[in-house]
Amino acid sequence: MGFRYFVVYKPYGVLTQFSGGGSTLSELMDFPKDVYPVGRLDKDSEGLLLVTDDKKLNHFLLDPKYGHQRTYLVQVEGLINLEALQSLQSGVTITIDNKEYLTKRAKAKLLQSEPDLPPRVPPIRYRKHVPDCWISLTLTEGKNRQVRRMTAKVGYPTLRLVRWSIEGLTIEGMNSGQVVEKSMEEVYLGLGFKTGEGSHRFHGFKK
Repeated sequence: MGFRYFVVYKPYGVLTQFSGGGSTLSELMDFPKDVYPVGRLDKDSEGLLLVTDDKKLNHFLLDPKYGHQRTYLVQVEGLINLEALQSLQSGVTITIDNKEYLTKRAKAKLLQSEPDLPPRVPPIRYRKHVPDCWISLTLTEGKNRQVRRMTAKVGYPTLRLVRWSIEGLTIEGMNSGQVVEKSMEEVYLGLGFKTGEGSHRFHGFKK
């Protein structure tokens, strides 16, 4: 039997693991025993998570040298200005493991309206006199809590964070907590990943 691929819309508050204390992925469905999450999303983050037993795909997605694009929809506190967006794009200095780190170039833009996403449970605390807005932020790296650290650095703390896509693979049309099994062809096409005779190779990940 071939590899298995599951696209998960991870809800807020769910841990990126199958066992342990608190809510875990095992509550979303009865996954096959040999699959595992590719990378992770923090407990307080939502969105796209790929679960598979394809170890080679796991390696390519997690190896920093391939620099694949991950797009996040981010609700931030305050009405973000152009200067802050430009800083996010050009790179900001954040602290990772007690060391300063300059983030790589990114894509950042203000969304003109709130994205059509399933409601978060529990919802973000509404504050009448504190405005907020949504941005999209596309990174080619994945440091610990990087998006939150970046928006805070430019003065706009993250309120809600949803990973929308990895390359062309998205959670469009999915509900929070939903799990969809996909074929190898569907996943590889979405990720810009090609297979040859008994081998795998990526194309288009060098940004």
